[in-house]
Amino acid sequence: MSHFHLALLLGMTVALGPLALDAYLPAFPSIADGFGIPHSDVGLTLSAYVATLGLAQLVGGPLSDRYGRRPILLGGLAIFAITGVMVAQAGSLSDMVVWRIAQGIGGAFCAVSVPAIVRDQVGGQDAARLFGMIGLIMFIAPAAAPSLGALMLSFGDWHSIFLVLAGYAVFLVLALQLALFPKLQPRPRATTPVKTLVTNYLLVLKHRTTMRFIGIQVLCFSTMMLFITHSSFIYQEWFGLSNSQFSILFAANIVLMATLNLINRPLLRRFSSVVLLRVQVIMQFAALVALVAVVAMDGPMWLVVACIIGAIGCQGGIVPNNMANALEFFPHLGGTAAALLGASQFTIAGGISALSSVFGGHALLPIVVSMLACSCGAVLLALGAPRAVARELAAV
Repeated sequence: MSHFHLALLLGMTVALGPLALDAYLPAFPSIADGFGIPHSDVGLTLSAYVATLGLAQLVGGPLSDRYGRRPILLGGLAIFAITGVMVAQAGSLSDMVVWRIAQGIGGAFCAVSVPAIVRDQVGGQDAARLFGMIGLIMFIAPAAAPSLGALMLSFGDWHSIFLVLAGYAVFLVLALQLALFPKLQPRPRATTPVKTLVTNYLLVLKHRTTMRFIGIQVLCFSTMMLFITHSSFIYQEWFGLSNSQFSILFAANIVLMATLNLINRPLLRRFSSVVLLRVQVIMQFAALVALVAVVAMDGPMWLVVACIIGAIGCQGGIVPNNMANALEFFPHLGGTAAALLGASQFTIAGGISALSSVFGGHALLPIVVSMLACSCGAVLLALGAPRAVARELAAV
């Protein structure tokens, strides 16, 4: 299978995650009105999904190493589709949170399978390029998701958004069965017994370089997750924008992500992915410093938006480079390494976003300061990466 076709199918699969996060963001006000709750409380449905998305990967990753990628990925899609229908029928916030947690299990099995499949097929700089192609394709999903959600709201209500997501999961089952799995290079099943799963996780946890990259992923994703959780509040409540205006500004983040992703691919021919990662983490930090300064001085909306777009857009280069580096050292435990990466990323980011919803979701300054704090930690980890690792990865 060509890298393009592999990236297309895996990109369509991993796009399920951004769709589940972003498609219903414009519906936050209507969900809050329907349940009779504060706007900020709706963010708990997003945080619950993200936290489960992380924890369940700790189970899905090792299972995919042992039993293969196909049953875990297809099983995850089935769970996602069924629970999507149940979310659409939720009659209260508590019901919605419960079914979003269950949906997170299905989403986790899908999320952990995609990077593991990439690591099965390629490694090194080729993996960074393939992750870049997958990222470029999947950027269509978060760019279109709020607009799709706003469109469905104009014809119906928020329930229809989750029914469409369930239908998309069913479509993916058919597409992967017919076009992906029959064409993949065969991968021998791991013979590791269940009792050594802890040992496998310890192998990853003890690898300092891998854990450094996992830390960078956690902190950069937390920065983006804070924005996603509060994006509806920032644009629709704080600045009073309409659903369509919110969708346009949200899509602008994805446009910059895609642009930096395209620029990153040819740069990989001249620079190591570690060097590019450092530069883009620093760029994100600089944009967030500017954002905090503008908000603290009560600057104009257009300047706040520009800083947000600059900061979130940097994810387009950060994610593919960091994913390739984090998985590079575990070719035979790709599912386990991907699970630890995903679990750390989504669980910690979900926890941070949940805390921000409870304690700091009613004003703009605490939100942007939290984003800056996460980015500061990522910069420290990126700058402290051993130079030997950069040389090693550049030579792959």
